[in-house]
Amino acid sequence: MTSTMPRAREPFHFFTRCCLTLMTGVKARNLKELSDYLKTAPEAVIYQHTHRFLRQHQYLVPEPPNDFASWVTHMLQDEPLGEKLSAIDTVQFHSLNELRQALVSTMDRHLGTSRGLRQVPDGKEFHFMSAVRFSVPTRYRAHDLVEFRDCLGKVSIASLYLHIFEAPLRPPLGTNDFSYWLDTALHEPALAGQMAGLDLYTHTLEGLRATMIGFIEGRLQELSHATA
Repeated sequence: MTSTMPRAREPFHFFTRCCLTLMTGVKARNLKELSDYLKTAPEAVIYQHTHRFLRQHQYLVPEPPNDFASWVTHMLQDEPLGEKLSAIDTVQFHSLNELRQALVSTMDRHLGTSRGLRQVPDGKEFHFMSAVRFSVPTRYRAHDLVEFRDCLGKVSIASLYLHIFEAPLRPPLGTNDFSYWLDTALHEPALAGQMAGLDLYTHTLEGLRATMIGFIEGRLQELSHATA
């Protein structure tokens, strides 16, 4: 089947990712300090305290989906605000700055209606950390759907995370790398749409891998029947 498959001029090159966590030395003792620093914090700080949960997405745990929600809930003991911060959908934002604005506006609205400013005791402060990210090429390249399916089954979880979760944060904004390549290089808009339409919160990363491979195998069967 591979010899008769449409082949892309530019193959899909799978990358993987590495991430180092650095302490910034900045900490917050109350909600105002948390909000004030977030307004000017580097995007690497926003990334670390939100996307870290997505990097661990293969484990489904009942924890708030960002560090801010967790700290507000458990340290400030403000469950209503913690729930509002938890409800902010990280993957729906096309830039870290948009995500920042959603977090800050939620905190500031709460501050505007609060009667007092709760302080945490020593040792319970929010410590801001920063993520230093690296993308590293792998040996996996795909020119057609068969090769793409085979590579998809072999690459690491870190590679899947990079191409699915991180890709929408860089141009073309809002699109994962797999959908973009399938649409523009292999001219498979329906398959690309299936990939783009996946609910990322109802699958583990291994579940996403299996589902995407299933989509591809379904399309390969269609192509096989069409040429039979």
